[in-house]
Amino acid sequence: MTASNFTRSLAAVLKDEGGNDDDPDDHGGRTSRGITQREYSAWLKEQGRSDADVWTAPQSDINTIYDAEYWMPECDKLPLGVDFQFFSMKVNAGPYRATCILQEALGVAADGRIGPVTRQALANMRMASVVQSFYVESRNFYVGLHQPKFLQGWLNRAAADKALALLMLEGK
Repeated sequence: MTASNFTRSLAAVLKDEGGNDDDPDDHGGRTSRGITQREYSAWLKEQGRSDADVWTAPQSDINTIYDAEYWMPECDKLPLGVDFQFFSMKVNAGPYRATCILQEALGVAADGRIGPVTRQALANMRMASVVQSFYVESRNFYVGLHQPKFLQGWLNRAAADKALALLMLEGK
């Protein structure tokens, strides 16, 4: 439950997200470092800035979007390790789906909102168990998408996220 895990978590997510991509089979379309062109254009407009190509976006813009749109507000309120897994899933599947996956991992109704029921369930579980359950629910989600082209990469990401989350729990 500390803001200090953002930098480490961001580095891991950026490694997973890679560089520039425009795979016709990826629903996100033109993407750079995990941020879609559509999202970047909307964010620039909100900032009162001119539209620009996401592939040439400054890293500072990418970092700011990740902090404001994916890390905040929930991740700082989550235990170390779980914050990273949740952040990574928010980036990869969206905030609503990530919240539902966390709730499924906790065994509470998946309503897409982190409220008192979700927080209480989280407080009552061992964090290593939450990390393992989050991993299982993430795998189930990815398999259920029926997109074989991307499945192995997603499963590898879920496993790597679990491993890093457990290291974070151990203070490593």
